[in-house]
Amino acid sequence: MLRDFSTKIFVLKMKQDDPKKCTSAKLSRMKLAVPILQARKIPTKAVVLNPDAEIFLPKDREKLKNGIVAIDCSWKYAEKVFCRPFNGLNRRLPILLAGNPINYAKPNKLSSAEAIAAMLYIAGHIEHAQKIISIVKWGPTFLTLNHDPLEEYRLAETSHRIKEIEQEYFNAFL
Repeated sequence: MLRDFSTKIFVLKMKQDDPKKCTSAKLSRMKLAVPILQARKIPTKAVVLNPDAEIFLPKDREKLKNGIVAIDCSWKYAEKVFCRPFNGLNRRLPILLAGNPINYAKPNKLSSAEAIAAMLYIAGHIEHAQKIISIVKWGPTFLTLNHDPLEEYRLAETSHRIKEIEQEYFNAFL
């Protein structure tokens, strides 16, 4: 676990992806994340990345002290997995483009490492985000591809402003 960063990272492993391509498995192997094998073990005050929840705002950064949880599932089964909220504070990311080779440039088809890094970045923990995304060779591509919107999301104060930024950068996907 990164000792110089206060945000703990957890991954709920649904075991639906190829373990060789799974970024959450790599985060766990590198001791950058704590694996969770059952949904009921999710810390109750952690922020859970959930694409069907309310949007994460930079002012929510204080809530990250309780941890971030990525639900590691296949995008094929995401609708079924996220049909209910998980324990914790469920939050979604604003629109971002995937940098991973499987879903490159697709909106919101992020890997677990990309999603965790994005949340950390928006919360102002840029160095931690860079450390997390650096575990994969295409990680810098994700940060380069999304640099401007990530910077603007990081400075946004309201969900209304986040929606304006989404319109500005990703109008074609809305």
